[in-house]
Amino acid sequence: MNDPVTERSLATLAFDVADEPLPSDPSCNPFKLVVDPVMRVRLRRALFEMIEHHDQELARYVSEGSLALESYKEYIELFANSLKQTMGSREGVAYLLRSCGFEVLDTDINLNPETRWKVKR
Repeated sequence: MNDPVTERSLATLAFDVADEPLPSDPSCNPFKLVVDPVMRVRLRRALFEMIEHHDQELARYVSEGSLALESYKEYIELFANSLKQTMGSREGVAYLLRSCGFEVLDTDINLNPETRWKVKR
C-alpha cells in the first residue's frame, strides 16, 4: 500500500471488522441488548475508520512538524478531544449514519437525543 499518510503514521493498525462472528442469538447477551447485529458491525466499522483517520491526521501533523507533543498522555488527550469534537458535530453523526446505510439531512440530526429509559433508576 503506497498511501503517503499511512507511511508517515506513528502507528498503523490494520483491521477488518467484517471477520468478527455475528451473534446467532442477540438475546444471549448478558446486557439484554437486542440490536441488529449487522448494524452493530457497520457502526463499529465506521467508528474504527473514524478513529484510524483521526490517528493518521494527528500523526501527519506531528511528522510535518506543525504539532508538538510532549508525551503520550498529551497525544491521547488531543486525540480524545478531536474525536469528541467530531462526534459532537452534525458532520460526525452524519458520517456514522451514512456508514450504516442511512441518508439523513444534517438539519434532521439531533445532537442531544433524549434517552428514554424503560426502567426507573
